[in-house]
Amino acid sequence: MADGYVDAAHRKRLKFREILTRPGVTVMPGGFSPLYARIAEAAGFECFFLAGSQLSAFLYGVPDNGIVGLRDLVDHARHLAARTEIPIFVDADTGFGNAVNVFYAVQECIRAGVAGLQIEDQEAPKKSGTVAGRRCIPIDEAVGKIRAAAAARDELDPAFVVCARCDVLGAEGGDFAEALRRCVAYVRDGGADLIWLNSVESREDYRRACAEIPGPVLALWGGRDAAPTVEEQGAFGAKIALYPVIAATAGLQAAWQVLNELKARGTAALQEWDARNRDSRWGRADFGALVGQGRIREIENRFLTEDAKRDYESTWGHKTSFVPEDEEKKP
Repeated sequence: MADGYVDAAHRKRLKFREILTRPGVTVMPGGFSPLYARIAEAAGFECFFLAGSQLSAFLYGVPDNGIVGLRDLVDHARHLAARTEIPIFVDADTGFGNAVNVFYAVQECIRAGVAGLQIEDQEAPKKSGTVAGRRCIPIDEAVGKIRAAAAARDELDPAFVVCARCDVLGAEGGDFAEALRRCVAYVRDGGADLIWLNSVESREDYRRACAEIPGPVLALWGGRDAAPTVEEQGAFGAKIALYPVIAATAGLQAAWQVLNELKARGTAALQEWDARNRDSRWGRADFGALVGQGRIREIENRFLTEDAKRDYESTWGHKTSFVPEDEEKKP
């Protein structure tokens, strides 16, 4: 079984590398949970991002400030990899220390079954790439950390993807020329397989980065005008159009709205919300299918004695819909 799991992980890594080398751009949504990753897979996405900011927020209720540790990340990443058939790309922050820590962090992530990770060049303790106050380590130190990551990759599975994330734009003393210099060095001298350029401020810079960095690129927008569309990013030469927190933030906003409506208006708000979900283009999410409830009965039927098997015909559970039954039956 272990060998089969390793083979499956290797296949996902090869798939992720194929995504990074084929023509065009691929959309990668992100969040924090195995369930969100399975929703992304069911919706047809080919890969999913485990965002450190959302791991910090949703599991621990703390900011994205380097508080989550390696074991927290690896244990959670393993769940995402085990419950999906698509490659999982992991946010490993600064690698939890210097080049030595990075080496072991990469190997632990490889053993967790994910397809790749990103290491950023921020000074520890890091800050979210969405906020001010960031500092970056010297370029030679950053290159050394990426080299350590690449060596750890090659020792266990060369198909694993190492992404070097550059946070210089928007950080103390940063500018586009320095960011471009770093990104080129992270590929040529560090051995990175993918570059993540954070907070690009103009379409011209985005296009230039994709043209001059000698490897696949993804970039997150930091400009004042509307962010480039997926089609624009593809035209610039990007390989990944990353929406790193979209699944988690969508869930957060939905919970915020529904809970406030419940407090203000009671169960009528829940009935209206449930009816909207039922009538949407996509319908309600099938929770049982997403978590694999049917698998439980299959295992029971295969391995339990007749006396131990459960009675599913005359037992029942509580309702999960707030819409009355006569409303449910309407076409």
